[in-house]
Amino acid sequence: MSPDPRLVPRVLLLVLGMLSLVAGVGAGLARLGADVPALASALAGWHAALMVCAFFGTVIGLERAVALGHPIAYAGPLASGLGGVALLAGLPLPWAQLLFVLASLVLVGGAIAVVRRQSALFTRTLAVGAGCWLAGNLAWVASGMIQPAIPWWLSFLVVTIAGERLELTRFLPARREAGPLFRVAVATTLGGAVAAWYSPFGLVLFAAGLFALSLWLLRYDIARHNARQRDLVRYIALCLLSGYAWLAVGAAIGLAGGFAPGHLLRDAALHAIALGFVFAMVFGHAPIIFPAIARVRIPYHPVFYLPLVLLHASLAARIAGTLAGGNAAPLLLAGGLANALALLAFIVTMVGSVLRGRLAGRG
Repeated sequence: MSPDPRLVPRVLLLVLGMLSLVAGVGAGLARLGADVPALASALAGWHAALMVCAFFGTVIGLERAVALGHPIAYAGPLASGLGGVALLAGLPLPWAQLLFVLASLVLVGGAIAVVRRQSALFTRTLAVGAGCWLAGNLAWVASGMIQPAIPWWLSFLVVTIAGERLELTRFLPARREAGPLFRVAVATTLGGAVAAWYSPFGLVLFAAGLFALSLWLLRYDIARHNARQRDLVRYIALCLLSGYAWLAVGAAIGLAGGFAPGHLLRDAALHAIALGFVFAMVFGHAPIIFPAIARVRIPYHPVFYLPLVLLHASLAARIAGTLAGGNAAPLLLAGGLANALALLAFIVTMVGSVLRGRLAGRG
């Protein structure tokens, strides 16, 4: 069988995303005061852009391009991947911003195409999530600062994940209240992101929407049922449920004012969501998504739980250090370093599983 000609471009796009992930993690450690290479220190101010736009924008855009199967859709992850390269290379900031805006425009266009093909609550939610990324990028360009983009970028990740999980509720008995409650939670989240432009209360409203979404996911997502299964199905379910719990924690901290710039709890609020929630989703979905993108087998093994446990333990230590204030700066830094170790352990585990799958296939 001849190799898929689309495989090499997909892998190259994944490599671009992974470069931004490594740089983004290094930049995040620099913000905590870790001794990191000079390049990572220079990128400390672009930590959020590297993680959300350059890494997640590329991975989510690539996943959507594979699903759409149209060559134009690949322009999105290519643009976001190159946007990360522009930041790494120290090119003028507008170059990277323009590339990220282009990438989000492509993602929005693809989402609209899907809605026109199949208009359902989950497809419309995915389109809204893509629109949040575009709104955040435009807010960054218009203000010249990343802070106004943060609620929109978080909405991009959370609403996109919620939309993907919503699709799977079709396999559960219908509950009349689920759809309206979901709409209210998303509308509250987006309303808070808009209001944050005009009032500090907007960030509290934003946190209330995220908290409502976390409760919705814990109550209505199919993961509650799958947690009683075995092996990979159970592992994915536990990843998801633990992520929903972190989303609730981050939102609760946000309700206490933690999303406000300069707030003592800001690091805890942001990373409970961006690490605890989002990366728990990555850990859970990777054994399904990566094989679809890169055409590799990732057979399940109980060692998958090791990075997940390390992620949660290190994040708990990081948040404990944040809550303790300046007296626990070493604990905050140790938690951040262990966060990076958890991501490295996840990558090593996935690569090892791929190699194991290839050896089993040859045997």
